[in-house]
Amino acid sequence: MKQNITILGSTGSIGTSTLDVIARHPERFNVFALTAATQVDVMLQQCAQFRPQFAVMVSEAAGRLLAEKIKSNGLPVRVLWSPDALEMVASHDQTDAVMAAIVGAAGLAPCLAAARAGKRLLLANKEALVLGGDVFLAAVKLGGARLLPIDSEHSAIFQSLPEDPSTWNERVDKIILTASGGPFRTRDIATLCDVTPDEACAHPNWVMGRKISVDSATMMNKALEVIEAHYLFGLPPERIEVVIHPQSVIHSMVQYTDASVVAQLGTPDMRVPIAYGLAWPGRVKSGAATLDFTKMAAMTFEVADYQRFPGLKLAWDALRASPGTPAVLNAANEVAVAAFLAGRIRFDQIHHTNLATLDAITTSKPTTLADLLALDALARRTAEQFVAR
Repeated sequence: MKQNITILGSTGSIGTSTLDVIARHPERFNVFALTAATQVDVMLQQCAQFRPQFAVMVSEAAGRLLAEKIKSNGLPVRVLWSPDALEMVASHDQTDAVMAAIVGAAGLAPCLAAARAGKRLLLANKEALVLGGDVFLAAVKLGGARLLPIDSEHSAIFQSLPEDPSTWNERVDKIILTASGGPFRTRDIATLCDVTPDEACAHPNWVMGRKISVDSATMMNKALEVIEAHYLFGLPPERIEVVIHPQSVIHSMVQYTDASVVAQLGTPDMRVPIAYGLAWPGRVKSGAATLDFTKMAAMTFEVADYQRFPGLKLAWDALRASPGTPAVLNAANEVAVAAFLAGRIRFDQIHHTNLATLDAITTSKPTTLADLLALDALARRTAEQFVAR
């Protein structure tokens, strides 16, 4: 039977890559719902091609405009823009799997709704775990959802681990996350204060949105992935490492207690982990190019330098701090990156903003979505005050 897929964030890079994979397998997958923030014309094209039952726009103005265009084109698609529409399509009884690709904290509520409804949840939004933490994992357990990581690094780890999660703690020595090092891996550290947004978004290996590209340049994306790996795989922070691998061929590794290492390799194309998540436990063609080992350049590895990438260390600091600290770090970073992209702060001041926000807030263990959102809002206000100063 076909799987009905809901894509949260269908107009972004992960969403469009997901639709590319789905289009290659019309006999296996059907698009049930698509959601986006404001990109009306892209959403209209997607609706025309895939004919979902629902199209959800976060912006009411965008939703009304899309509804007019859907009607004028005679498409059988119902357009929604109410505040709870994302949660509705994510938890709908006709949804089999949810691709969670909304960037940032905005994706947490629909992810929680999908988890509580017991959906197969393809998690490309790392903030759901970084912000949601134990609250999100409790919803997954209570709803009986199946959580499948889509980030290339976490998908690689998932593919390299034993099938039985109950053996992970005993058999696994550590997880090794690989990082490309981004566009400034060899740049003079003294010049990082002069980095422009366009330079920060010019990733050498991956094609991504502007926010995640900046996170890659600061390696805050890797800091968030360390936190996510802790929650996904249940290993303590001291058993998670990061190594720089500029070629982005090995996507991550698992070192076992007998000193053997299992790694997942592939081209730097997000369609590979997306196809794996859609078809799990099977496999389908992703459309990505295959590796030609006879033509590959040497694969190299480097130590992740905290002087060049000071934000990376914050991952372990946050995990060892009081519960809720990762949520503060995530919120501060979203504010700081937005401020940098808007030209309000320098590239190096992203880290200063994150650190100052962490120092300013004392957290208590969040237990509900309301607690998480309140903590997120407090961290954003605090970070914004620092940016303004």
